[in-house]
Amino acid sequence: MAQLFNAQPDNDLPDVPNFNVCPTTDIHVVIGGVERPRRLTTMRWGFLPHWYRKPTGGPLLINARSETIAEKPAFRDAVRQRRGLIIADGFYEWTRTPDGARDPWYIRLADRTPMVMAAVWQEWTGPEGEAMRTCAIVTVAANGRMAEIHHRMPVLVKPDDFGLWLGENGHGAAVLMEAAPDEDLVQYRVSRAVNSNRASGPELIEPFEPEKQN
Repeated sequence: MAQLFNAQPDNDLPDVPNFNVCPTTDIHVVIGGVERPRRLTTMRWGFLPHWYRKPTGGPLLINARSETIAEKPAFRDAVRQRRGLIIADGFYEWTRTPDGARDPWYIRLADRTPMVMAAVWQEWTGPEGEAMRTCAIVTVAANGRMAEIHHRMPVLVKPDDFGLWLGENGHGAAVLMEAAPDEDLVQYRVSRAVNSNRASGPELIEPFEPEKQN
């Protein structure tokens, strides 16, 4: 990953693979900028605004809506100054059955290359001096195929646009905040096992087989 992004890796990166990344988990994020060399670093998924007195001091901010990100007090400075790239193989989303059960879906890129999601980040410091880097995924209205599952989706950044999103290539990153084309993605049902945050293992992203549902 460090080579793919031409980034210097930190020493405390999270263990991989992790097939069930949940909010507040530490994840891999690439950061950079005009005066900030690219780094592959660790951040908590769950953005903490500077006014939170503790990590549970307000709503858990795992996503930032592209339509309002420049106006929301929590994100407006970050989207101008602290943008990052979150690396994953794919992500999960859920639909509900008539009886209220949650059916998980796995979404990945059709060409199986790493999925790179636009993010904003914040260095948070608590009242006792505790510090951590935290981030949120930037989302847009879903494309036609994704809308069958959920009305939102992450902003996906292509390699040619990494520098623009990170702020290395000047202004204009707002043009990247749009939905990926339908044909770029593949989505399929997976087991409800992933509904538990204790579940792990590569079987979580295997296509769903009805006789194995649990």
